[in-house]
Amino acid sequence: MDENELLPPVGSIESKDTYSAPPPGHSLTEDNSKWAWGKPPSVVNPEVALEQAIDSLEKPSVKEELLKLLMVGASVEMMVEGYLIQSFNEGKFTPDVGLLIKGHLALYLANIAEEEGIPYRMFENNDALEQGKMDEPTFFRMLSQNNPEMFSVIREQINEGIRGGYSMQPVEEVEQSFLDNEEEAQ
Repeated sequence: MDENELLPPVGSIESKDTYSAPPPGHSLTEDNSKWAWGKPPSVVNPEVALEQAIDSLEKPSVKEELLKLLMVGASVEMMVEGYLIQSFNEGKFTPDVGLLIKGHLALYLANIAEEEGIPYRMFENNDALEQGKMDEPTFFRMLSQNNPEMFSVIREQINEGIRGGYSMQPVEEVEQSFLDNEEEAQ
């Protein structure tokens, strides 16, 4: 058997030497001042950074491209994060300043879309506001384990309501004006 038959093909994952990677912390020993983000930022005040961002968005060519991106379905979240990453890479400001202006910039972009009558997506995920919500069975299970006293109080209130004729079925509400209540009181 030939020795070359035992070696993995050149360029394959198997041929990569697992010990050829730099050790952890290696990047901290290099001089990063050759990068724009490795030098002190040009803006440290979040208000100034936000003003500069808004000024750049007000340029007609930038605004036109922004509106096109919103029309094709790019989310406001994605565009703001792209701007923040680009600005950090260019050394304009640090990530903490970017996080401070993120919400304001997103609302500003959404306002531009509203003013132009363009439908837009605020978040990249359609269920972004629903993520991380606890469902009721999980809530009650955790409540019974972590706070049994409160669980007992809530359980007794629910049972008392059921004994008193409380129905779990939703009751149709009749629309009533507050003026109707005044007439009944007189």
